Amino acid sequence: MKSAMSFDKVLEYIEENLYEDICLDQLASAAGYSKYHFLRLFKKTFDMTPLEYVRRRRITESARDLADTDELISQIGYKHGFNSKENFTRAFQSEHHICPSEYRMTDNSLKLLHRNKPEQDALTLVPTITVLEPFSATVFQSDEEEPARFWNKYNCGGFSKRLSGGTAQMDYGFSVWNFEQGKLDYYAGILTEYAKGNVSGTIQLNVNGGLYAVFDTPKADKYTFVNTIRRTWDYIMHEWIPQSAYEYLGDCDFETYRECSREFSEQIFIHIRKRKEG
Repeated sequence: MKSAMSFDKVLEYIEENLYEDICLDQLASAAGYSKYHFLRLFKKTFDMTPLEYVRRRRITESARDLADTDELISQIGYKHGFNSKENFTRAFQSEHHICPSEYRMTDNSLKLLHRNKPEQDALTLVPTITVLEPFSATVFQSDEEEPARFWNKYNCGGFSKRLSGGTAQMDYGFSVWNFEQGKLDYYAGILTEYAKGNVSGTIQLNVNGGLYAVFDTPKADKYTFVNTIRRTWDYIMHEWIPQSAYEYLGDCDFETYRECSREFSEQIFIHIRKRKEG
């Protein structure tokens, strides 16, 4: 219990001093730990160092100003604790793999680190079980470890309309198990039947038909959309599948949404089959 209560105090201290020079000694003191134990527990709890947490919080708040104000990028950088436009651009690009100017132009959804909030209500989602026919998609293979960062490139690069020849189409993201390398590969693109534009650099992905569980992510906004998607995937994998009457095949799952719709909800398709009794 001590660590949970101490981190509440630490996160409150960070928010109150977000744009000040924060050092580990101050945070450890707020937590009531030695610097060594504080750093070890913080990294274990948040999967990042305290100073990485501070940097990501500053970048998150800067993203709001980039999207919602007309302030100069340099002014936004200074406002959020960066001593030059170049340092701000470098930090933003390191976090999201796009420039602040690209984000401002497209206003796409980002994976952000929000101010610590009370626990959210547990998800309870009821999927639609449906049978899909095989289909084909024309896709780019991700060169990122995190799909969210690849979607940043995809949206800011206008890849969807490039593929379609200028029309708005439903975008698909595929998680495909690579049996040779024993890992998941990720792809993004549109249905091949609508790929009438520039398809250079793409591959054609043939998706098996069969039984799928289809989940609608809870409604969100542009600031919480990516985190809501991650939360929905966690619910599917750790709660719904183990308790369902279905086996998870894990060969190819996919998600669909239209960034330009600004509805900030997507559908997630999970490839399944009926669980054998006994």
